Amino acid sequence: MVRSTAEDVDGYLAEVPEERRDALGRLRQLCGAELEGFDEVMAYGMPAYERGGTAEIAFASQKQYISLYLMRSDVREAFEGRLAGQDMGKGCLRYRRPGSIDFDLVRDLLRATAAAPPGPVC
Repeated sequence: MVRSTAEDVDGYLAEVPEERRDALGRLRQLCGAELEGFDEVMAYGMPAYERGGTAEIAFASQKQYISLYLMRSDVREAFEGRLAGQDMGKGCLRYRRPGSIDFDLVRDLLRATAAAPPGPVC
């Protein structure tokens, strides 16, 4: 997907391919449930979750995969063992198929992000 010009997350989800909409909606629901005190915004053409004006989590529908951006390096390091073997970029998990998303892992990553005091992002 080319960077979205949607003004809000509802608009973003309306643009994504139908086969990804449920998985992305579930990611959004988890973020809303677990990231208490964070603001849902559109940043860099994708849904993001900010605390104190700094995005710490985001997700996107890319051309070949769904990405979950984990911008807190301390959280990534704390989950190094569970993230081993996952398809990862510098700061994101990539899922080639919507059905391959490990929502239990995602929930745990979101909880760890919310529990950590605001800190540096990559």
